[in-house]
Amino acid sequence: MGGLSIISFLGFTLLVAAIAWASSRKVNEGSSDGYFLGGRSLGPVVIAGSLLLTNLSTEQIVGLNGQAYNEGILVMVWETLAAIAMVVTAIWLLPRYLKGGISTVPQYLEERYDTTTKTLVSALFLSGYVVVLLPIVLYSGAVAFTAMFEIPAMLGISKTASIWLCVWSIGIIGSIYAVFGGLKAVAVSDTINAVGLLIGGLMIPVFGLMAIGDGSMMDGLSKLTLENPEKFDAIGSSTSSVPFATIFTGMMLVQLFYWGTNQAIIQRALGARSLEDGQKGLLLASFIKILGPLLVVLPGIIAFQMFGGTLESGDEAYPTLVREVLPAPLLGFFAAVIFGAILSSFNSALNSSVTLFGLDIYKERFNKDADEKTVVKAGKIFGIILAILAMIIAPFIANAPDGLFGYLQEVNGCYSIPILTIIVVGFLTKYVPAKGAKIGLASGVILYCISQFLLQPYFKNGAEAAAIAEGITDPAKLEAIKKMAYPHFLHVMAILFVLNSLIMLAIGKISPRETPFVQEYTEQVAIEPWKYVRQVGIAICAIVVFTYIYFS
Repeated sequence: MGGLSIISFLGFTLLVAAIAWASSRKVNEGSSDGYFLGGRSLGPVVIAGSLLLTNLSTEQIVGLNGQAYNEGILVMVWETLAAIAMVVTAIWLLPRYLKGGISTVPQYLEERYDTTTKTLVSALFLSGYVVVLLPIVLYSGAVAFTAMFEIPAMLGISKTASIWLCVWSIGIIGSIYAVFGGLKAVAVSDTINAVGLLIGGLMIPVFGLMAIGDGSMMDGLSKLTLENPEKFDAIGSSTSSVPFATIFTGMMLVQLFYWGTNQAIIQRALGARSLEDGQKGLLLASFIKILGPLLVVLPGIIAFQMFGGTLESGDEAYPTLVREVLPAPLLGFFAAVIFGAILSSFNSALNSSVTLFGLDIYKERFNKDADEKTVVKAGKIFGIILAILAMIIAPFIANAPDGLFGYLQEVNGCYSIPILTIIVVGFLTKYVPAKGAKIGLASGVILYCISQFLLQPYFKNGAEAAAIAEGITDPAKLEAIKKMAYPHFLHVMAILFVLNSLIMLAIGKISPRETPFVQEYTEQVAIEPWKYVRQVGIAICAIVVFTYIYFS
């Protein structure tokens, strides 16, 4: 980056920080609600912006575009089906959360089951964040910055040193936002960066299409679709990364967990001023999410057209395309936007980790008599420790397999489906007892780990060995045979969701609660729903269905 680019990068980044600091000054962050939920003062636009940017980071921008480079538009399923999950969350889950006045999802589980269930779920969330999510966000962000802006050449350091430098820079700045700023600072900075990401992100496909269309965006789009028709088929085969059948099994479960029960995401809606504001924010975000493939799928296909499949890895597609098509004066602004997107996912997960530890573990298990300031202080100390651990672990992910986004989703299954199961069963039944939730959690985690880390390698390696014995040596054919040897991880998630639900229902029949569970209204916020929530929700779902029909 040249001097002008560096100035624009620093200018935009500092502007966001200043606005976030100013906006959070009026919030009483010595209280739990003030620090963890922004004083329950978030409006629809802030909720939508924070939701989108918390979700959209380099593991998606780089990872999904990398998959699109290899497979085409079929990977848009990760974006478009998210819109339906957000509609379900707005109509069904959020009213129940806000009625109980909860600050965390595990708090609902304490009301529905017991304190031990809450602690177990909080521990599962935290283990997933520190071992998987936080390090992968840091590492993927470091890789993007290193490749996109050629930091090793600019600073005269090795690629490994650049990764370490970026990881710790992102981690330290993100920690300051999340640990010392609270949710209000995180949400406001997310919203500003979301606007920048939409503007900057849309510039990449526009300039890319103009580049392949000799200055005409429409000519570029026409050329792209005519010369690569196979890249615009939304129906994935049985050997693709996302087979079409998974849309009707585990894909919707993953989406519902992420948007409806994942603390790092739903915390934005829990901080709403009212149920109406929360529903508007979720639905606004879901509508914008339908446009997500323009940012995280189309650039990958453009990169395939431009570079002809010559890149060593699909994950190189997006940063290489940016270097190729973006005018030099805009690099600094785009660098700041990408930096904001990386920070967002990191600081949002870290802020949620601080919330979970402070409210659900420290106060519950270590200091029941702690006042709110003590809880917030303990959460901040834990957040600093967690951030340091994540920054230490992140650079060692260099040996992880290609396609970090898919890898992240598969590993997350260890805790996502068990947690979703006990929440759904808890909402739909009144007599399933606490021990049913504990057994459901344990069986979900154990069975998924056995399936994916013991049985899957056994069957895949066996199928590969048998194919080689028959004289098959083509790598592509061998990879296809391995994929067919064991069910896709999304199918496994659906199977285990049903199995664990049946286990919990059986326990509820054999040993039910003595009294039915009835959720009480705490009157923390107004829970009058938005009068158009169902009509808008149905319209958004119809747009998603039409999109699939059009591209099939």
